Amino acid sequence: MSTSVSDTAMSEVRTSRFLRFWAAQSFSQIGQRFGLLALPVVAIETLHAGPEEVGYLTASLTACYLLIGLPAGAWVDRWLKRPTMIKAAVVRAVALASIPALWALDHLSLVWLYAVAIIVGIASLFFDVAYQSYVPHIVSEEAIESANARLESSAQVSATGGPAIAGLLLKVVSAPVVLAIDAVAYVVCVGFLATINDTEPSRSEQEERRSRLTQDVLAGVRLVVGHSVLRRLTISVGVSNFFATIIMTLMPLLILKTLGLGAVVMGIVLGVGTLGGLIASFTLSKIRARLSAGKVMSVGLILAGLSTVAFPIAGSLREAAIALPVGLLILGQFGMTWGAVTFNITQVSVRQRICPKDMLARMTASIRFVVWGSMPFASILAGWLGSHLGIVTCMWIGVVGAFFTAFPIVGVDRLIQASAPASVPNV
Repeated sequence: MSTSVSDTAMSEVRTSRFLRFWAAQSFSQIGQRFGLLALPVVAIETLHAGPEEVGYLTASLTACYLLIGLPAGAWVDRWLKRPTMIKAAVVRAVALASIPALWALDHLSLVWLYAVAIIVGIASLFFDVAYQSYVPHIVSEEAIESANARLESSAQVSATGGPAIAGLLLKVVSAPVVLAIDAVAYVVCVGFLATINDTEPSRSEQEERRSRLTQDVLAGVRLVVGHSVLRRLTISVGVSNFFATIIMTLMPLLILKTLGLGAVVMGIVLGVGTLGGLIASFTLSKIRARLSAGKVMSVGLILAGLSTVAFPIAGSLREAAIALPVGLLILGQFGMTWGAVTFNITQVSVRQRICPKDMLARMTASIRFVVWGSMPFASILAGWLGSHLGIVTCMWIGVVGAFFTAFPIVGVDRLIQASAPASVPNV
């Protein structure tokens, strides 16, 4: 990367427009992290859920990717991205605020928790597809990786501070009240998004396509299936997310039930361990200056897989002094997030560079249909296996699977170098 290109990228990510988008995304991430910690705690500690119920709850958050993941991309490509994100954030705020309200009235149930998880999952689907498709509209191609690194750094700050703060709050207030704070974070996100001016063409300028929805969906699928780089990345991310979902679905149960450490310790483990992702987001540019995208992605996946070994080992040490299992959990979380973030920033940037702008949402949704669509099955499988085989045994299954994630991207560098921006396939 030349100095002039690097300087241009740095200047673009310091503009007021990008900084406000960055702030909006940061508050959205804070909301997600609070919710990911508080929802299972509400289920486990307030509503006395077991492994299968927690599996159903996690599946409810991601089932939307399987059900409407493909058409969501086609819809978002037809819509303006910023208003889509604003509406999605409002829906999440309202849905999450209903939980403390019903809890206060003593009407909260697991069924309602599943319903809220489904609603939040759908809103998050539209927000995330629009968010990843929006980046090329506010920065140039040269600045995409720098922008993604900064956006990921805030995601990791949220992942670090969010669970730790939420865990401490759980010591003072109940989990449903933490979700009220979660709702406020989404309201702040809306406030920042409302102030941004972008370069995305208006509806009148882009003459919204009259093609059928099915044609748009098929165009996105064929783009991903037909492009060697996108196809390999989809397989790799899909395998990685499937086994990571098994591990992370059972993590609250491992910490709260198997080890009996409590919500505060869970917040600290998830928060402090996620510092690895924050470091990854800050150091990636230097690593990428020395290593190719394919090598960086492979190293990230291998590091993440190796680190997950610490989780089931920690779960086997329930009789040991508390410092040993907690230390292993933090170490595992640290390495896993470092590797995962290194891989994720790189693969998202590669995808955004080789995909036409008017296909970004469909490309993202097509990949997420496979990647996130498998997660409900992984969550339900984790809950069933956790109930029948035990939490630790089930985690070992996730760990073994994690070691296969880098195989699909072996040799991907030569394909990336040969890839011009992908052409839109005929439908």
